[in-house]
Amino acid sequence: MNQQPTTNNQQLKTAIALIDGEHYLPVTKSALDKISEDYELKAAVFIGGTEKIASDKDLEQLGVNIIKEEPVEPAFIKSLKDLKPDIVIDLSDEPVLDYRRRFKFASIALHNNVGYIGADFYFQPPHLHDILNKPALGIIGTGKRVGKTAISAYVSRLYKQRLNPVVIAMGRGGPEEPEVLEGDKIELTPQILLEQSKKGKHAASDYYEDALTSRVRTIGCRRAGGGLAGEPFISNVVEGAKKANELDNDLVILEGSGATIPPVKADKNILVIGAYQALEDIIGYFGPYRLMAADLIILTMSEEPQASVEKIEELEKAIRTIRPEIEIIRIVLRPKPLGNIKNKKVFVATTAKYGLENIKNHLETVFKAKVVAISNDLSNRPLLKKAISDSPEFEVLITELKAAAVDVATSVALELGKEVVYMDNDPVTVDGKDLEQALWKLCPALD
Repeated sequence: MNQQPTTNNQQLKTAIALIDGEHYLPVTKSALDKISEDYELKAAVFIGGTEKIASDKDLEQLGVNIIKEEPVEPAFIKSLKDLKPDIVIDLSDEPVLDYRRRFKFASIALHNNVGYIGADFYFQPPHLHDILNKPALGIIGTGKRVGKTAISAYVSRLYKQRLNPVVIAMGRGGPEEPEVLEGDKIELTPQILLEQSKKGKHAASDYYEDALTSRVRTIGCRRAGGGLAGEPFISNVVEGAKKANELDNDLVILEGSGATIPPVKADKNILVIGAYQALEDIIGYFGPYRLMAADLIILTMSEEPQASVEKIEELEKAIRTIRPEIEIIRIVLRPKPLGNIKNKKVFVATTAKYGLENIKNHLETVFKAKVVAISNDLSNRPLLKKAISDSPEFEVLITELKAAAVDVATSVALELGKEVVYMDNDPVTVDGKDLEQALWKLCPALD
């Protein structure tokens, strides 16, 4: 049996083993005896398989407390809560545990703050520091470009009607030291953002976008790397949380980055899922861990061509195999320019992979602009620069505040003598549910 690193093993004193009936019982007993040399073995949870056992009585020869109940997963959860082990040791294998089911068991363990170890792997629960002195709402996602920042900005605008929120935004381009941006007091013009970019800052980082679109105070943080269960390799979010403790805000919004989770404990969590994402990315791997952490699920891009109705229904059905009672709200994101573009010829820069025609139609129908060019190369600097330079007929450049929005899009447009207008992405429900009501109900500062 592979042991976990010695530095951690000294802290792990109690264990639960997962066993199956596909192993010859004397072999299983040898493995359990080996575990008992290093851990106090609290129990062995029988998770299925009948090939090499004739009856439940056969399991008595293993000499440990056997938990054998149906259904298996609730019995496993109960054993974690009752026995409170430091580690789960997986002695099972295919066919009882295929890849997806094994990750689900690992997700259950990690959700209960218990490590999960097997023959060639060791998963530990992400460390969520419980350090905030005020209520906190986490907004986490299942990948990049699923709309987390748009949801975070919308939530911030909504909550500031009654509260004084601060957003801690964790990004791959965040500052070296956590930086407080007084978005409720300063105006972030294209010129100011370009000046910040020239100073070496990533002026399109999420904390700038949140401050611009919601006019709330934000704290910019950074992270590098992201584990399977969402822990960053390094980050300064804990330091950012300490700054939040010193401020007069009464609610903290913790915004994740990609599929990475801020390493600070939240009271409630919104999970943002792109309806276009592969089913396996949501209910396989450590998707179940994120689903288990959620108190509300928002499905973004819930329309053609991003996702068909059949695809969305399949996704919701799969989610409910893990979280049967959780509220799921389907939305689409619609561009909302933060300046006047009526009767103007516009160039649109976006990160949207699909649905460019929907964006064009919305800007022309609702905001009465004339879209003469649209590019989804906002995250590809060379292609974006060429697209803007090759479209001289536009009067206004409209861009999301992401990726190359400042150092390329804003810079090139201003050099061409064009106006720059930033845009938000407003969530619009498509399933008849009330997003505002769900968010007020969820708000941890109003419990």
